[in-house]
Order: sequence, then structure tokens, then C-alpha cells
Amino acid sequence: MVFGFGKNSAPQHKEVTAQHLQGLLQAGEVLVVDVREVNEFEEGHIPGAVNMPLSTFQPSQLPDAGGKTLVLNCLGGKRSGMALDKCSTAQGAVDTHLAGGFGAWQSAGLPVER
Repeated sequence: MVFGFGKNSAPQHKEVTAQHLQGLLQAGEVLVVDVREVNEFEEGHIPGAVNMPLSTFQPSQLPDAGGKTLVLNCLGGKRSGMALDKCSTAQGAVDTHLAGGFGAWQSAGLPVER
């Protein structure tokens, strides 16, 4: 086996599509945590999202979702994946992010809060 390739080389992240996330939001089942930097978040984000920039991201500081599932997002999916890696290292229960990130959300024509 080549190092870095194999079933246990990296944590597996669950992904939701923008349309699925919108449905979960409408049903009140998720809380979105946006890991983009503050200036990016202010330029537009998923309505109701909480901003926790990756540059200062600590799984222990994640908000209490009150029984909802936390879903992370960034612009394209890379930073939210990095934040999920931090969560898995911290034994966090957060394992889901938005496939394609905020870019996919915008491309789907879903609402943007500014």
C-alpha cells in the first residue's frame, strides 16, 4: 500500500448538496457554520449561517446547535474539509459539509444573506 492511499488515510466527510442543505434548513434540521474569513462572509453567506473563520477555527468553540446537525461550508469545499479534519481530530461529532461550498449554493440560485 502506498502511504496516503487506502481506506484509513483520511477521515471521511459527509457531503450534502446545496439543494439538500436548503431543504434541511427549511425543515430546521441544520445549523450552517461558514469557515470563510470575515470579509468573505460579509460579502454574502447562506442565510442563518454562523461565521467561524478557519484561520481561528477551534472545534471546541462550535456553537451549540440545539440538537440540529452542524454543516460546515466555505467557498469551494477545501477549507470546510480542513475544518472537518480538525473536528475529527478533536473527536467532534461534526462530519458534514456542503459539496462545492458557497459557490455551489450561489450557482443553484439559492438565497444569499448580506
